[in-house]
Amino acid sequence: MATEQVVPARAKKRSGFLDKYFYFSMSLLMAAIVVYGFSHTINHDLFHAAPPVPWILWVHGAVFSGWVVFFIFQSALIRTHNVKVHRRTGWFGVGLGSVMTVLGLSTAIVMDRFDALHFHLADAHTFFAIQLWDMISFTTFFWLAVVWRKKPEFHRRLIFITTCALTSAAFGRFPMLSRHWFYAGVDSLIVLGVVRDLIVTKRIHLVYRYALPALIVGQVVAVQTWLQHPEWWVRFTDAIMR
Repeated sequence: MATEQVVPARAKKRSGFLDKYFYFSMSLLMAAIVVYGFSHTINHDLFHAAPPVPWILWVHGAVFSGWVVFFIFQSALIRTHNVKVHRRTGWFGVGLGSVMTVLGLSTAIVMDRFDALHFHLADAHTFFAIQLWDMISFTTFFWLAVVWRKKPEFHRRLIFITTCALTSAAFGRFPMLSRHWFYAGVDSLIVLGVVRDLIVTKRIHLVYRYALPALIVGQVVAVQTWLQHPEWWVRFTDAIMR
């Protein structure tokens, strides 16, 4: 009888921790993933790059890093019950996210042209499929989060997925991951959100039920377009890069 009482008590304690600290903990985990991933390339590809990279890459790095810091900050505000401050500073996030979409696509085009010109990479242009999908993912879930900002259960999951989408570049730099399987890292983070829901609420939230399958389909299409480089895509990216 005592054992039967201990097990539910432990389950309740675990559920309570995930309910209160999951999103803040995940914001720290994603920051660690970004730092670890880019630590393998930032020195060679940015600080001591030869030839020097375009200035827009520096801006891109600062702004996208700023989003990760902002996500931690907003998660901390919710954790400390500063909801009013969270909502006021959220408008800064709206502006930041709007800039990131334009900046992300602009940086992708500039850097793909730069790599093709200086390093003659065979897939420098077709890799735009990955970059384009990442920005589509970020922008879609970001604006859905803005629209549903007054529905906390939708908003927090959408912002979480939005930030997860940005980690693909970091996972792509993990030495233990195949360069073709970096999206597995992104999806694993979202699956942790699904597991959290199953433990805390005993069901998978509607956001995950639609978002995760849609993301996976888009990821598969993007990777196959990049690797198979169909003729129509080559013509399209060549036109953009020109």
